[in-house]
Amino acid sequence: MTGHRGQTVGYVRVSAVDQNQARQVEAIGVVDRLFSEKVSGKNVDDRAQLAEMISYVREGDIVRVKSPDRLARSTRDLLDLVEQLQAKGVAVEFIDNPALNTDTPQGEFMLTILAAVAQLERATIRERQAEGIALAKKKGVYERKPKLTPEQIADARRRVSEGVPKAKVARDLNVSRQTLYTALNGSGKYADLTAH
Repeated sequence: MTGHRGQTVGYVRVSAVDQNQARQVEAIGVVDRLFSEKVSGKNVDDRAQLAEMISYVREGDIVRVKSPDRLARSTRDLLDLVEQLQAKGVAVEFIDNPALNTDTPQGEFMLTILAAVAQLERATIRERQAEGIALAKKKGVYERKPKLTPEQIADARRRVSEGVPKAKVARDLNVSRQTLYTALNGSGKYADLTAH
């Protein structure tokens, strides 16, 4: 611990939806320095005041916020920010959720639980994405939209009927022979395109 007298630093954030900053300021109470953020919602990384607050605080300071959602946008974001502040020797106090205050054993425990939840959330999302992709591939819908337009298919069909080798037609269209066959047969993702 340095000789620095710990300051209490407040952080408030209002979005375009909720412009009532006074409520947050009142909840936080008297602080040595207040950082106030107005986020438009358009640019999610527009949190200059948060970055400034993090570089301003020093060991022994306390950051006071009304609630975790004012500081962070997700569990992961909250954990990262808390970790960043703890690394500087700065405690975080949540007025609405004192159980998360980082300078208490309960807070430490809650944050450990949250970290586990965030990890599970990420793993579940990854698994769902992988399952979704596998399912889509099985159905044949994961590939990009059809490479050939109905006009190109009609033209290819005409050229093939005129005796042009399919390999050459495929080459000219810059697609694989398999894609050309699928398009000519009107199967897979070409079923709807050629059904006229």
